[in-house]
Amino acid sequence: MSFTRIVKEEIVKLDSTEAENVASLSAFFRNNAKIEDSKINLVTESNDIMLWIVTSLKKIYNIEALVNRLDVSSINKNEIYIISILDKVLSILEDLSVLDKNGAFEEFPKNYIIGDLEEEKAYIRGAFLSKGSINDPKTAQYHLEFLFDNKFESVLVQRLLNDFDLDSKILLRDKKYMVYIKDSEKISDFLKILGASNAVMYYENIRVFKEQKNITNRLNNCEQANTDKIIQTATNQINQINYINDVMGIEILDEKLQEAANYRLKYPDASLLELSEIISLETNKKITKSGLNHRFRKIKEIYENLKRNSK
Repeated sequence: MSFTRIVKEEIVKLDSTEAENVASLSAFFRNNAKIEDSKINLVTESNDIMLWIVTSLKKIYNIEALVNRLDVSSINKNEIYIISILDKVLSILEDLSVLDKNGAFEEFPKNYIIGDLEEEKAYIRGAFLSKGSINDPKTAQYHLEFLFDNKFESVLVQRLLNDFDLDSKILLRDKKYMVYIKDSEKISDFLKILGASNAVMYYENIRVFKEQKNITNRLNNCEQANTDKIIQTATNQINQINYINDVMGIEILDEKLQEAANYRLKYPDASLLELSEIISLETNKKITKSGLNHRFRKIKEIYENLKRNSK
């Protein structure tokens, strides 16, 4: 089962007030209802969503909706439920702010549909049930979207989402309007707004794991880069010391530079800090990393002078 379906089937089982159910039904009907000859058809692939619609219509409007189940794939056992409403059609559509009194489509729902924050959340739930999808954070990039047929609905849902600081955006795609969110924290907040507490726990556990894994990878990459830098620096110093020794002998260096050179040859894998600590411990003469680095700069200058003279 997809993560989208898991979320949808969780939110239809929430305890909601009648006003909240009206708001959710309004969003679902406005984006899903097919109206013809005084009949409304709604389509869903989820048994749970179907039961929520049928039960809500019975409680609010006291009607019995007809349900036809179609098997569309015997292999995947996919089902489609067609919910047909034959009673009180015009009054239901008007009450849900789908059509106005003249039978024309309402570009935006009436104020009583989304009159407070809880009703706004309920409307978002209904829109998500009808037109929303969300990627499973375990298997894909973070992505939440609604794909609407008309611009008015996309503008409305974007405004509702952004009332909760979700920073959603609209994109025209294949003559449809996509309202989307890609930020992982914002998507998590969206799930909280829906009231999908189980989905939030699942999503957050994976999100935190992925972020921790990314941090670990960055630290490992940084550590590897530092190790490579240490090895390269030590290799350069050893090559410079060997060149000086081959050309003129290491004895031309003063006492401090000879000490640094000998310890570098003795400990070729040590970092400057480690080497300074080794020298300090073995000679009982304190030398800092900075002081040791100064000696190796002197050795490098002598090496470069010898190279130039040899040319």
